[in-house]
Amino acid sequence: MGRRISTSCSTSGPASCQNTTVETDLCCFEGNGLIQHVQFWDTDPVTGPTDSWTIHGLWPNYCDGSYPEDCGPESRDYSDITQLLQDQGASDTLSYMQTYWLSDDESNEDFWEHEWYTHGTCYTTLQTSCLPSDSPTGADAVAFFQTVVGLFQDMTTYEWLSQAGITPSEDTTYKLSELQDALQSAYGYTASFDCDDDELYQIEYWFNIQGSLLNGDFVPLDAYEAGSCRSSGIKYLPKSDDNSDASKKRSRLAKRKAL
Repeated sequence: MGRRISTSCSTSGPASCQNTTVETDLCCFEGNGLIQHVQFWDTDPVTGPTDSWTIHGLWPNYCDGSYPEDCGPESRDYSDITQLLQDQGASDTLSYMQTYWLSDDESNEDFWEHEWYTHGTCYTTLQTSCLPSDSPTGADAVAFFQTVVGLFQDMTTYEWLSQAGITPSEDTTYKLSELQDALQSAYGYTASFDCDDDELYQIEYWFNIQGSLLNGDFVPLDAYEAGSCRSSGIKYLPKSDDNSDASKKRSRLAKRKAL
């Protein structure tokens, strides 16, 4: 997805949160390395293609499941992600984000800025001191968005569910075990499913990582925690204008964790 900054970090060491001794080089070992890749299924209002989930973010957590936010400093609170991506040769990443990384309640630019500063700045391996010395301002954010997009392209939720006969429907409801079995069969691991009034709207995949977020290897995990969906009666609604109701519009950015 455009030019990528590189790092000399090895990917042969222990994965994050799996080390048995203290790691001191937090440029090559992710100190906040229980990682959630989060996707949206937005039907109210509809965002993104009708046959694809969309990106919410990539969130770092401490190994005990608690998490940092807004790690700063303010000099990394970039105000024009679009321009950064264009200026640093990542227009293809930007184009993809304009289709698959969309907000349901604010501008896409505000959404991207939020995801970067709230979550992206908290990766130890993305600190500016970890980047090559000739990196332009904002290269840390560009690398973050390239990494998230690349991971999302591998996590084909709609396809995996469809392979098990789980498709959006106005009438059919699903059991949580059916959703988990579908992922287990196609992907090999479970995930956290989040619902609002029994409507499925979010999935969270869990990882550790070997090496740096810049070019490390994601190590998939079974779901670290349960999502908010109940065991049965789960609605996987189609993306349709018929489902859009301004009075029901939800601000899902506020749902950092669905407990």
